[in-house]
Amino acid sequence: MSDVSDIPRMKVQLVDPSAFTPPYDRALAAALARGGAEVELLSSRFLYGPVPPAEGYRVNELFYRRSARRGLDAPARLPFKAAEHVPDMLRLRRAAKADVVHYQWLTIPPLDVRLLPPRRPRVMTAHYILPPQPSRRAVRSARRVFGAMDAVVAHSEHGAARLRDEVGLDPARVHVIPHGAFDYLTKLPEEKPLPPELEGAEGPVILSFGLLRPYKGIEHLLEAYRRMCAAVPAEAELWIVGNPRMDVGPLHELAAESPGRVRFVTRFVDDAEIPAIFRRADLLVLPYLDAEHSGVLYTGLAFGKPMVLSAVGGFPEVAATGAARLVPPGDTPALAVALEELIGDERARAELAAAATRAAAGPFSWDEAARRTLDLYRELIEARA
Repeated sequence: MSDVSDIPRMKVQLVDPSAFTPPYDRALAAALARGGAEVELLSSRFLYGPVPPAEGYRVNELFYRRSARRGLDAPARLPFKAAEHVPDMLRLRRAAKADVVHYQWLTIPPLDVRLLPPRRPRVMTAHYILPPQPSRRAVRSARRVFGAMDAVVAHSEHGAARLRDEVGLDPARVHVIPHGAFDYLTKLPEEKPLPPELEGAEGPVILSFGLLRPYKGIEHLLEAYRRMCAAVPAEAELWIVGNPRMDVGPLHELAAESPGRVRFVTRFVDDAEIPAIFRRADLLVLPYLDAEHSGVLYTGLAFGKPMVLSAVGGFPEVAATGAARLVPPGDTPALAVALEELIGDERARAELAAAATRAAAGPFSWDEAARRTLDLYRELIEARA
């Protein structure tokens, strides 16, 4: 492990103007602070619910202050926010005084890259790289934004390969630092009980969690569950929990065709509700058709859940730790077989769960992410000096 004590109180600023990923931002900030850095998070007020408290670092809500005060449901909130954007990016130029500035997101990347503070070591985390079949324009935009950085962090080798091969970044600028498991959810000061819609389950529970979007492959999960129940009648239930970003009518129609019980919670689920849902689940399933990575996956690791994952993006790298069973994306029969085998084999689920717990404490821990991130910062500072 590298010693960062030779950089006394390294000053780091993390930047997420629109507060796109508060759990990630705050977990990384806290871990960097534990690693010895002086950390400031430059962001905006998150309007959708509570966020993890600041532990050992400062939060500066530099962006969109007026529109945030108006509230989430205020008329013309987005136009007001847009009017604040350029002035706030110019304020960032004055506020950026750290040894390293680490961008998590840029709200309007093609514009923002022209407004960044004068050059000092710049890092950006590639939370999203490109769509599956990107246009030339999308590739050029990604190259312009990521190319303005001294280093770009990918969460997986798969993401790093896309940055090198598709975006065209210099391999020396691309660094792999895995996403940490969201363990803050396992130690919330106040947890809510199971939602009423989910009370009373007696048998095993298969959980699909997170925003409901077409690429999540939920229709394939419903069909696989129907096949599993038809082949081997069981007490297992399927829970589909998340805020809809698609028409859920067809999902309910598929659920009605299943001989097993399917329960839906189609609304925003706040952090305090998550622990009870994950602790009750016996198997977490992410049947995605496409993805780079997923916050749900790192929540499953934190709770030590056995998982079934589609072989997309960086998912196989998590499965390689032994924490998950992999199936091809969109392969409903293979998914049905995996569900049937794991629901019927408690020992196999226990082995996956133990591996998930080890992964969350090891390669996917925030302290390990912070160690590698601080090493990267030091390398950039020394190169600039």
